[in-house]
Amino acid sequence: MALVEKLLWLYHRLPYPLKVLAASFQGYGLQRRRYGAATERLVKEALERESWTAAQWQAWQGERLARVLSRAATKVPYYREQWAQRRRQGDRASWEYLENWPILEKEPLRTNPQAFVAEDCHTKRMIPYHTSGTSGKPLTLWRSHATEKAYYALFEARNHRWHGVTFRDRWGILGGQLVTPAWRRQPPFWVWNFGLHQLYMSSYHLAPDLIPYYLDAMVRYRVKYLWGYTSALYALALEILHLKRQDLQMTVAITNAEPVFDYQRRAIAEAFQCPVRENYGITELVIAAMECPHGTLHLWPEVGFVEVIDGQQPVPPGVTGDLVCTSLLNIDMPLIRYRVGDRGTLPEQDTPCACGRTLHALAGVEGRFDDALFTMDGRLIGRLDPVFKGNLPIREAQIIQESLTEIRVKYVPATGFDSEAERSLIEELRARLGMVEVVLEPVQDVPRGPNGKFKAVINNILLLKGIRTV
Repeated sequence: MALVEKLLWLYHRLPYPLKVLAASFQGYGLQRRRYGAATERLVKEALERESWTAAQWQAWQGERLARVLSRAATKVPYYREQWAQRRRQGDRASWEYLENWPILEKEPLRTNPQAFVAEDCHTKRMIPYHTSGTSGKPLTLWRSHATEKAYYALFEARNHRWHGVTFRDRWGILGGQLVTPAWRRQPPFWVWNFGLHQLYMSSYHLAPDLIPYYLDAMVRYRVKYLWGYTSALYALALEILHLKRQDLQMTVAITNAEPVFDYQRRAIAEAFQCPVRENYGITELVIAAMECPHGTLHLWPEVGFVEVIDGQQPVPPGVTGDLVCTSLLNIDMPLIRYRVGDRGTLPEQDTPCACGRTLHALAGVEGRFDDALFTMDGRLIGRLDPVFKGNLPIREAQIIQESLTEIRVKYVPATGFDSEAERSLIEELRARLGMVEVVLEPVQDVPRGPNGKFKAVINNILLLKGIRTV
């Protein structure tokens, strides 16, 4: 059993007060890692930049991009060898121009992530991140501590201050961590984290008969704002409206990881008596965006340079294509022209937003449309990407629900995939879905749709009697 699994096994057997202590201990560490003496200054500077002219932003991004390209070509092993090989083949193109760089797909990053770290950095002194995103392809990434604080200053400015909250406020989150075993039918389905002022709520226990416990907990812990998967927030909202409760007014509800449809936005806003704002970002830290109070999804220019590509060619504004992004914030593990796996659209016209901010807009994002899965006890599971996080040796995977009792996983194994990896994958799924039959199906490639992408989660159940859908 891996160390992480051992710690999770131990955590689940602790009484609730000790779970709070364990979560808070980790939370205080995260708080120190994310925020520091320079945070308020960085937040102020970020807010001031939002009134810059287009020329100022162009100059800033151009200078930063030149620095990143130079560092990548000379200090990052993967890119340095790539350019050396081009030189040996007689290619005299200059790495100073972004258009001369090839598009980076996920596979080289997944196969050898350390090759993307600058040689003057040491991963043991950096912050590791593991993600599968919407692609079902596990990735390992690193950030320096300075990058972490810079990012969370932007996060504080745009995800919090825009909407009247701060990182010091009490908040609730519905996320993918297993804060309590999925088979549990008695509360608590959450843990209070003193370090982050956070009520971390399980997204795996959202059955209609269990949701009232969540609502009572949010009132008891005096939660001021919410953050979570759209499907999870929507499930809570439906029950609030069903129960006609009026005691759960929030300052803002922020959705992430999934699109927010109009019917979901209306229900969440009515239930929590607050605005609903959409956040977009990826762990690779090459693109980020936040919806302002006037409904525009504004890009964060400091995080990455964004292109929209069809195959290998740029498309004009107003046309949807693959999002291809270049690191501007994380210069120690720079990803150059990285195809993130989502599709997006830039506005046809650069119309000023009524909010007064000059940050460019992202007109639309496609790609975050995984199905939700049902459990035998009536729960709805909206996100399963945490199943693939860590060092699971697979190239990509797709989860398919055939019935309430059977889950099929199509996966492309990587070197090192063995019976222990199979056991881990099955256990991770059962920990969230209950004692379902898990059928593992190795394939050479996961089938793609017409747009060349595949859905990481598919629900093939067409009609479920007795299951309340949202």
